[in-house]
Amino acid sequence: MTYQLYATMASGIESITAKELQDLGYETRSDNGRVYFEGDVADIAKTNLWLRSADRVKIAIGQFEAKTFDDLFEQVKALPWDKFLPLDAAFPVAGRSVRSTLHSEPDVQAITKKAIVDKLSTVYHRRTRLAETGATYPLEVSILKDVVTISLDTTGPSLFKRGYRLEKGEAPLKENFAASLILLSRWQPDMPFVDPTTGSGTIAIEAALIGHNIAPGMYRKFAFEDFDWIDASVLENAKAEAKAAEKDQPLEIFGYDIDQNMIDIAKLNANEAGVLHDIQFKQLAVKDFKTDLTNGVIIANPPYGKRLSDQTQARALYKEMGDTYRSLKTWSKYILTSDLQFQESFGQRATKRRKLYNGRIQTDLFQYWGRPVWPRAEKE
Repeated sequence: MTYQLYATMASGIESITAKELQDLGYETRSDNGRVYFEGDVADIAKTNLWLRSADRVKIAIGQFEAKTFDDLFEQVKALPWDKFLPLDAAFPVAGRSVRSTLHSEPDVQAITKKAIVDKLSTVYHRRTRLAETGATYPLEVSILKDVVTISLDTTGPSLFKRGYRLEKGEAPLKENFAASLILLSRWQPDMPFVDPTTGSGTIAIEAALIGHNIAPGMYRKFAFEDFDWIDASVLENAKAEAKAAEKDQPLEIFGYDIDQNMIDIAKLNANEAGVLHDIQFKQLAVKDFKTDLTNGVIIANPPYGKRLSDQTQARALYKEMGDTYRSLKTWSKYILTSDLQFQESFGQRATKRRKLYNGRIQTDLFQYWGRPVWPRAEKE
């Protein structure tokens, strides 16, 4: 059976997720925070396993317009719920409504749940309450401008939860956001890679996973594993194919931080991810960075300095970055910050700026594109 599927992601990441899906062989259509594609149960497993930038993979069970609760009830009830939910299914319903006539989210949730119960009771010939003692099938009713989308979440906990982060720092990047920054940079595994403010190591670890073509979902559980209409062999086959696609190649990845405690945490996480031997972690201040390597990529998530006292320190760090990186003509630098005056501190206008949301914080990715030289052996 072919399903209408869609991946969800942070605002501003849509094009990255779409490119990932296209590289996996799917035709896509993008909307705000969603990228649509079609697939069967094997594709549900494959995309959950492989998507680095997305949050979740969902099945769009139905989409329709509704401006009254009667409309909502009848159209939800008309959907083929028995194809998705067994008799004992636990099916929590989350609700969202944006700029719509039916704006009360609790009422939208309650009506949707009631309609599903009504349909299942009819199909399964039940007169008593549904037990909901079986596997969980997470549902969402989302209304945007009166258009209702009813979806089934196949992922469970967000895809950013890779399972390797045992410890974290004060303001860690989510794993999928870190991966998105790397994919945006067009870094290739044969190029040097530096994370100069590595913190708990997330950016460097994600680079190593990309470098070895390791599927980010290899060592976690997904909601669809409990669905009675998806056989366990589907995920087993997807994992076997992913394992066979891994690449054993040398990588030049460096993770630096001024704080030795963060270096210790980063090493712990990298070891859990199975890539500790691929990353050279070292306690090092930004101003002390030197390299003879060429054609590299630097991706930094320095402290933003939201408080005034921290902002002064953050801007001093940005100046150090500018002073240190300016001579690295063949390197591309990508610095993420919410400080709109970053360029003044850095001392150079960015080649390009891109607005991204790090959680709920609006940030800018300041991009400074290098001019690579060949052969690679040439010194800076």
